[in-house]
Amino acid sequence: MRTAPIALAAALFAAAGPSAARTDVSALLLKKTQAFSDAGQKGEGAEMGALLDDKVVFFNEGGDRATKSDMASSTPGPPETGVSTRMTVTDWHCEVHGNVAVASFVDDQQQDFHGQPFHARYRSVETWLKEGAAWRMIASSTIALFDDPAAVTLPAAILDEYVGTYQAAPEVQLTFTRQGADLLASTGAGPSAVQKAEVKDVFFSPGRSRSIKVFERDTVGKVVGFYLRREGHDIHFRRV
Repeated sequence: MRTAPIALAAALFAAAGPSAARTDVSALLLKKTQAFSDAGQKGEGAEMGALLDDKVVFFNEGGDRATKSDMASSTPGPPETGVSTRMTVTDWHCEVHGNVAVASFVDDQQQDFHGQPFHARYRSVETWLKEGAAWRMIASSTIALFDDPAAVTLPAAILDEYVGTYQAAPEVQLTFTRQGADLLASTGAGPSAVQKAEVKDVFFSPGRSRSIKVFERDTVGKVVGFYLRREGHDIHFRRV
């Protein structure tokens, strides 16, 4: 009899069906997302608009909100001489919930700017809604990802100028020491962290370059404090 094998095959197909469907939707939305990124780089508003819901909530990496009309009305400009840009969707992850799908990904931007390479990455979370037979984007939010800047090497004599203890409040202190060619920072509560110089008087912790330390000098050039700066806002530490 062939009843059992047929029943087993049907059961396996039924179990695999939803998973396969989710995979198909994910692949489709990845393709649409890449098409949207490509159209955005070229200013092809009609192509972007075709992928958007009329009431889409969209924020770019600068925190600016755009409507479907804003994006769909853009038109390609003349090619910029000496500049070429390629945007590739990477780190794709998609979860499908019926007729709604949520995707996260990184747009990896590689640009040639008059012979100089420029690289940037943008993390996005987007929500898609299936409207009839078509999937359209109903929400998007993007942040720029931070990479450490190139570090420079400063002479030991310059690093020694930063050595000392600084405080933002009596209970909030940071101490800088020098160990060979490295400047180290410590709160006293844990291990010291290496500080790298972006330029003279500007330092960052590798892997945490959203925050930088901008040292302050008096009128005769002596280091008297530093500003812990993040997203353009400062906390001041004075030397003690």
